[in-house]
Amino acid sequence: MANRQMAQANANAPENHLRLSWHDTQMMATLSPQTVMDYFCRKSNPFYDHLCNNETIRMQRLGPEHLHNMIGLEYILLHVAEPILYVIRKQHRHNPSEATPIADYYIIGGTVYKAPDLANVINARILNTVVNLQSAFEEASSYARYHPSKGYTWDFSSNKVLSDKSKSDKKDASAVKDENSGTLFQKQRVDMLLAELLRKFPPPIPPMLQNLQQQPLAAGDEMTPGGINATDMNNATGPLDIKTEGVDMKPPPEKKSK
Repeated sequence: MANRQMAQANANAPENHLRLSWHDTQMMATLSPQTVMDYFCRKSNPFYDHLCNNETIRMQRLGPEHLHNMIGLEYILLHVAEPILYVIRKQHRHNPSEATPIADYYIIGGTVYKAPDLANVINARILNTVVNLQSAFEEASSYARYHPSKGYTWDFSSNKVLSDKSKSDKKDASAVKDENSGTLFQKQRVDMLLAELLRKFPPPIPPMLQNLQQQPLAAGDEMTPGGINATDMNNATGPLDIKTEGVDMKPPPEKKSK
């Protein structure tokens, strides 16, 4: 009983024209802007309403120009891109200068389709986005692992592609780290350059040491070449003296090729 009611409901439901297409093999080869309306108004076309004004003027053998003087449902040729594309609009005419669009149909290579409206396009895009996001979250959650002591971690061992990619990323990160660290010669070269700069441009004397220059010398005190009490300088704290020993600025010898 339930299956019968469901079948009856599906039969009574309006047909979704977005999933339909129609073509006539006998007239496909002769399509042109002059014959495309006759092609679309075939009785076997499910998109064509036989109660429209186009059918009325065909029965009365009138020209298409009489459609503007009629009121009701009609079909017009909206756009032509020969030889493959034709767009036909279904509209309701209120007066010779006013008509309300209802639907658009496009013919590509002789096959007729109904163009989706904006609501159907947005719904399809949103549904596609939600499905892709859901599949992405499900796949990501399948690689998540939880341990009471470590917390959440990723385990890509089940996926060979992601596992190889994670290993290659770790190797690249370590290689970049090694490159940024520099060689032993580079480190020593920097130290030699800094020592040479300190020798040429010594830092200024702090105010504390300038005050020590004005104090009189006691017995056993020595005076430095700059006029500073050497004993007080040794007892002071802070950056008092920077030793700039002679450093060899020559780079290490190059290896000769055998």
